[in-house]
Amino acid sequence: MAETAKEINGGDAQDLLSLLSSPARDFLVRNDGEQVKIDSLIGKKIGLYFSAAWCGPCQRFTPQLVEVYNELAPKVGFEVVFVSGDEDQESFADYFSKMPWLAVPFADSETRDRLDGLFKVTGIPNLVMVDDHGKLVNGNGVGVIRSYGAGAYPFTPEKMKEIKEEEDRARREQTLSSVLVTPSRDFVVSPDGNKVPVSELEGKTIGLLFSVASYSKCSEFTPTLVEFYTKLKENKEDFEIVLISLEDDEESFNQDFKSKPWLALPFNDKSSSKLARHFMLSTLPTLVILGPDGKTRHLNVAEAIDDYGLLAYPFTPEKFKELEEIEKAKIEAQTTESLLVSGDLNYVLGKDGAKVLVSDLVGKNILMYFSAHWCPPCRAFTPELVEIYKQIKERDEAFELIFISSDRDQESFDEYYSQMPWLALPFGDPRKESLARTFKVGGIPMLAALGPTGKTVTKEARDLVAIHGADAYPFTEERLKEIEAKYDEMAKEWPKKVKHVLHEEHELELTRVQVYVCDKCDEQGKFWSYHCDECDFDLHDKCALEEETKPNGDEAVKEGGGEHQDGWVCDGNVCTKA
Repeated sequence: MAETAKEINGGDAQDLLSLLSSPARDFLVRNDGEQVKIDSLIGKKIGLYFSAAWCGPCQRFTPQLVEVYNELAPKVGFEVVFVSGDEDQESFADYFSKMPWLAVPFADSETRDRLDGLFKVTGIPNLVMVDDHGKLVNGNGVGVIRSYGAGAYPFTPEKMKEIKEEEDRARREQTLSSVLVTPSRDFVVSPDGNKVPVSELEGKTIGLLFSVASYSKCSEFTPTLVEFYTKLKENKEDFEIVLISLEDDEESFNQDFKSKPWLALPFNDKSSSKLARHFMLSTLPTLVILGPDGKTRHLNVAEAIDDYGLLAYPFTPEKFKELEEIEKAKIEAQTTESLLVSGDLNYVLGKDGAKVLVSDLVGKNILMYFSAHWCPPCRAFTPELVEIYKQIKERDEAFELIFISSDRDQESFDEYYSQMPWLALPFGDPRKESLARTFKVGGIPMLAALGPTGKTVTKEARDLVAIHGADAYPFTEERLKEIEAKYDEMAKEWPKKVKHVLHEEHELELTRVQVYVCDKCDEQGKFWSYHCDECDFDLHDKCALEEETKPNGDEAVKEGGGEHQDGWVCDGNVCTKA
């Protein structure tokens, strides 16, 4: 966005009229058809809102922007101009009908395309703040509105600096009251609806639980936390939890909260998003710990509670040093049997349904494959892993792989496992949970590698397999150094820099790049690229050094993205040009 600012704010910067008008039009439109002259925006701050009806993240953000607009527009000089990315007039009209602001007419695709290019719009929703001269004020309007709402007006660098300084000061001077009390509220609520004064929590260790009940990771953590909380209460510890729900639906909030033993901020309390910023929330669930003095003791102890339970309390630095020593000792003592044997469960399944004793696996290199049939990346990765498994198995019989399923029913497990040539934990096996905690499985597919003694070699075996294939085996640091040396030798005779007709602006420099897509042949490359960092441009060595591109048998097939809508692909937060 710095380049955009330079382009917009340079010596040839356009005024607002030339920015938003066309030769045939000097007006914008409202959703009722009213025409509004562009020069009526003089003196206002303007948000150019790049959005589209088909974009899920846009549909979720638009109501937030409407709320901010309705608060600001009657009081200060603020206007929003919708720049549509829709593909037809009907979609545009239906989406625009929910917006109280102005728009570039849908028929003026030339102006819409020009604005897209001028502000380098590659992802939506995108909100660009400009002044009444058309000069860029803030290129991250979506992030600013999500974080600060109307409080960030007029969205200038000076205002953002002021907000940042205020947040830093609030962290330095933090007390329990500054965290939980607002000008209109000095209480939290209990599940039965009673108001509990924040003053009654002074002097206690407080856990601030950021959670969304409908999110699976939160619902999975909750029973563990209830047990932890209950035991501390039984032990007469001065500990309390305050739920800060990020739930959108009040009924869901009430349904969840009424069954919990702790306190909460009222539903949809305006301080919730402010507290999420204050504690730099990055994941859910998060349990922030405040000491008896109201100062932050730890930014998230959810994982520590999962791993250690009551041993983690009271979450002091000294306690975490103790836990580090426990973890080191545990890792040092880890064996194949300590991982895979639990009471009478001393076996895994073979392909014929026979029980393979864990003792028969001792001394082997083992891959632990966390996966599930319902997971599209898992289904895409499994066939690749089958081929790699076969290649490694041909070289070394002292190798095995164990499937650890996250499938939701026996039928899905059976169907998925039928595609695999290796071993598995039985469906629903309780050992899965302890293994997931040991290897800190945050997402699937995941591969963890064990050496012959049962000690963990790496938790990043999936990445190593994706880059090196079967050559990565047995996934040790020594093997990776050998591979590095091989690729260093490969490139020894290649020129360090080249010029290429496909990228005449800059020289391309020979650069180590783990994985990339060649800008000439559109196929995936790895290890070495002729690369331009400024333009993010890459060429395979063959594409860079030879006039004709020859296929490279070692290259992986380019992976596909998600669902596309006329050249766009969406994830949970943003839609980007493919």
